[in-house]
Amino acid sequence: MKTIYLAGGCFWGMQKFFDQFDGVISTEVGYANGPDAAPSYQDVCASSGHAETVRINYDPGAISLSTLLDYYFMVIDPLSVNRQGNDVGIQYRTGIYYTDPLQLPEIQAVYQAWQTKAGAKLAVELMPLHNFYSAEAYHQKYLDKNPNGYCHIPRIMFGLSEAEKAAVLRSRIGDLAYEVTQNAATERAFTGKYDAFFEKGLYVDVVSGKALFTSMDKFDSGCGWPAFTKPVAKDAVVEKADASHGMNRIEVRSSGTDSHLGHVFNDGPADSGGLRYCINSAALRFVPYDELERQGYGAYKALFDK
Repeated sequence: MKTIYLAGGCFWGMQKFFDQFDGVISTEVGYANGPDAAPSYQDVCASSGHAETVRINYDPGAISLSTLLDYYFMVIDPLSVNRQGNDVGIQYRTGIYYTDPLQLPEIQAVYQAWQTKAGAKLAVELMPLHNFYSAEAYHQKYLDKNPNGYCHIPRIMFGLSEAEKAAVLRSRIGDLAYEVTQNAATERAFTGKYDAFFEKGLYVDVVSGKALFTSMDKFDSGCGWPAFTKPVAKDAVVEKADASHGMNRIEVRSSGTDSHLGHVFNDGPADSGGLRYCINSAALRFVPYDELERQGYGAYKALFDK
């Protein structure tokens, strides 16, 4: 289980919105990143400095943090300062607060994508969680107990269809990456941006930001797709039998998000184990070696010193 804290205006609607998604284990509303003293709702309304926030516990094997954040950006105005809908005040500011530094690269990737889409600097705070105080009992699941209660989020958003959920991911990663990772499509040979690309760095899942391969294990196989001798860790990928298209192959998927990546074959360099992980460029995002620390992948730098 993983946890993320999201502030997006009145927390009644935010909790109701996130409770609908498979993979969300539990939610709790509270007051975050204000002074180190537990406030009452009245204190918060009097500008204590805390933000109305939802704590989301989720199963990363069922729903990625990137997906949760895409949904988050769907229901906030990311350019508005201390205001969402008709609610005005510092308690209604937007923010993404994390407790695990390993979540930061994934958060930054989604944040940057939405900032690019907005064409302006986002007003959404992005920082570690300083504190979180549970709100009073009557605030928990408020809209379940009070179906006609006020909410700044359109009620149609509380029942998104599977098609609408898929559209969120497609919008963020693009059509080709979506078709490859979600529908096991294959990009045309020799067209991927990482095929003849050999810069030093790390390759991560375009959907989740999970580390998958390093440039140290990449080689020129001449097959038309990026080729690697092994993943960055044994549990980074999942291998499955694939009998599609009249062939018997071993499919490679990203663990956690189940993104389709490509296939693995037994015709790789013998001195490196004999395997060739043939991976679609569209399923990957490259993080240059010099950017590893800044993007939160500093723990992987040691791999390049071997």
